[in-house]
Amino acid sequence: MMKFDHKEIQPFISLLQDELREGLTLYWNCANEILDKSKIKLNPPSENYFSMENNFFSALFLYSYYREGISRSKRVLFAAVNQCLRGMVTGCDNILDNEYKKTLDTDLPINATKFRSILDIMVSDRALVSIMHKGYLDGEFTLDSILSANRASLHGLLKSGVQEASEENGAGDILEPEEILHRIHPQKTGILFQVPWVLPELTEGINQEFLEEIKEGLFYIGMGCQVMDDMVDLAMDTRMNRHNYIISLIWHGENSLEKEFLKPYFTRESSGEDDPNLLFNFPDAIKASTQKALSLLKKGTELVFDQKHKFMVNYSIDFFAKRIGAHRFFKL
Repeated sequence: MMKFDHKEIQPFISLLQDELREGLTLYWNCANEILDKSKIKLNPPSENYFSMENNFFSALFLYSYYREGISRSKRVLFAAVNQCLRGMVTGCDNILDNEYKKTLDTDLPINATKFRSILDIMVSDRALVSIMHKGYLDGEFTLDSILSANRASLHGLLKSGVQEASEENGAGDILEPEEILHRIHPQKTGILFQVPWVLPELTEGINQEFLEEIKEGLFYIGMGCQVMDDMVDLAMDTRMNRHNYIISLIWHGENSLEKEFLKPYFTRESSGEDDPNLLFNFPDAIKASTQKALSLLKKGTELVFDQKHKFMVNYSIDFFAKRIGAHRFFKL
């Protein structure tokens, strides 16, 4: 259970948790209605489903809506929509990475991971329509804004998808580190973190200066998280020849011993488990990548959090690192 030592934020955290629970419940109810009378049963959500630990990014997006003064009813709808987008993105990532991170808890066989991911995508897509239709019936959205937002949110997700598709059969040449940061990761993850603002931008009268600042902050948070993902996925990305910031640092760096040590991993057989601690063999790359990740995350969180909540910057960075699994490489 997350604990916040600052007394002044406790009521605010409770507010976010209540709205997050309401948004997640709305998503679950829509998913349950969609699967009702089908051959698949959706299990009731556990308390873990609503926990802040499992939904910190969703809470961060909610926080950004709160800062702009978006109404509570809209924030709840946006939280439910974001869960739909999360289900689609997670399902796609699962299939591409041959893993399974759960969105919907169903009675499907636990080892049916590919179809579970496909189901998460299909149901989340249909739940998105249901949630936005509910917003229309409640007078929160117009039909035109729903159609525009539905299309725009897909286009936002596809920018990341196109980048993933380009690497599906291998990325080819190992790009320079700065090219990874300026050409690859913005499309893969940076812009993806801005997608939760597609619907508010189309339906609300958002202050443009604030919008640019919050989207820039979320962009840098996404970039920092992607660098940490690269740290954790070093072995898999090397074997699958994917764009990876750490691979690039090693390959184009000055430490020839680290480069030679990495070379055999490019031809490693796909059978067996990838070494999650491979990065420990590359101290120079650890130092450079942790500095870059921390720099990006600090820049992003300082833009997202209001002045009175700046104490959340270090807390959030620590949470991101632990959630992604990169904390073991950091000296926070």
